[in-house]
Amino acid sequence: MPISGKTRVVVHLTYPAKHLRTPEFFNPLLERLGYDGVLVPWEVSPANLATAWQGLRGIENLAGVIVTVPHKLEVATLCDELKGTALLLKVCNVAKRLADGRFTGRMFDGDGFVAGLKKQGHDLGRKRVLLLGAGGAATGIAHALLAEDIQELVISNRTPAKAEALALELRLMFPGKRVNAGPADASGFDVVINGTALGLNARDPLPLPVETLAAGTIVGEVVMNPDITPLLTAAAERGCIIHKGAHMITGQVDLLAEFLFSQAGV
Repeated sequence: MPISGKTRVVVHLTYPAKHLRTPEFFNPLLERLGYDGVLVPWEVSPANLATAWQGLRGIENLAGVIVTVPHKLEVATLCDELKGTALLLKVCNVAKRLADGRFTGRMFDGDGFVAGLKKQGHDLGRKRVLLLGAGGAATGIAHALLAEDIQELVISNRTPAKAEALALELRLMFPGKRVNAGPADASGFDVVINGTALGLNARDPLPLPVETLAAGTIVGEVVMNPDITPLLTAAAERGCIIHKGAHMITGQVDLLAEFLFSQAGV
């Protein structure tokens, strides 16, 4: 669909932008659905986020923003209202601009990640899941995992107190669910998910000791670029079942498009 003066714009707020793959999935979807819109990446540092956000309020052909690392927590505070998981967890990955310049935020990362797992044929029923990270994406994924019939969720973070705080918050939200904080050790887990940004850069350390991974374990990523991260490479070498980060966005692009362009998404 050609870009014209009627085209509505979605900006993807991220920093840095070189890893971004969302446009390659989102723009073809908009064309298939018949929406006159385009997604473009904006590389905005955390120091400049509030200023950029204020400017976005005045862009009248802006449909909204999609948000990724490292802005998901901060954008939630900049929105005028939050709905659904975003309201519960105070984190969002998409915000719709309303006609008066206000923004309403939602969080679809968790739903997208779980939907991606299911589309790839991975059953979560009665599984023990280790989630690495306690930031914006990991928090959304944790919430979506606990809506499934998993046996236990263990959260690991390089700042243990942050993992403990998230586990406590989730236990209050999901009474009766087994949610704990623990070390980055995959021993005894059926599913391991890297919910951190480790893997975006070639020199990043691995998010856990790969020798703790057993053959047959499902190892999932939120990092989309590179397509096969060092963690997934190491996991495959140990006989694990790997699940790419790209599946998180393919699992939610329809939700994002409906929210931003459909009147029902308000």
